[in-house]
Amino acid sequence: MEDFVGNLSRREVLIASAGTAAFNLADAASPERPMTAAPDLPPTMGRVTLEVNGKTQTVDVDTRTTLLDLLREQLQLTGTKKGCDHGQCGACTVLVDGRRINSCLMLAVMAPDAQVTTIEGLGAPERLHPLQAAFIKHDGYQCGYCTPGQICSAVGMLDELKRGMPSHVTHDLAVKPLLSADELRERMSGNLCRCGAYSNIAEAITEAAGGAA
Repeated sequence: MEDFVGNLSRREVLIASAGTAAFNLADAASPERPMTAAPDLPPTMGRVTLEVNGKTQTVDVDTRTTLLDLLREQLQLTGTKKGCDHGQCGACTVLVDGRRINSCLMLAVMAPDAQVTTIEGLGAPERLHPLQAAFIKHDGYQCGYCTPGQICSAVGMLDELKRGMPSHVTHDLAVKPLLSADELRERMSGNLCRCGAYSNIAEAITEAAGGAA
């Protein structure tokens, strides 16, 4: 038998509380980009507008939906893979406003007006991104499950390197870091390949970067 608070059951109170908490989390994360008000939706739902691979998308989502599930289940962009679903393997890596993130750890309602780039937005079969072409050339995959996340992460990583962002193995913080073997391993350590194709992945990234790692 359910307990009742006023005219609401305990279950309804808990659902409403979860929805409120998710909305508050979204507001705290992006105060300059408030989520679109949607008074026609129930408290557990939110309406978010974001740009995905250059196309504006407005979607009604459960406030507990991750960006990963929004991309895969509602926008049918299944190139982004769900691996561990705990932010540990990197298979779900996408670019949000140019920064690489684990999309399984980000709620969709936390990304209003964000620019999201998935593996589908980097290139097409007839016009590959340089990293996609390099992965093919150097056989930087076996089963291929981690490959979209590896490539998206590498795009973000090379941009970080270009902007001079240090890593944990950068020896001199006053000098712009180079793509050494140590830097590459450290910066890509969040992306796991269960097949063990790391040497080929490193060769592909190095060629695309024009570096010497």
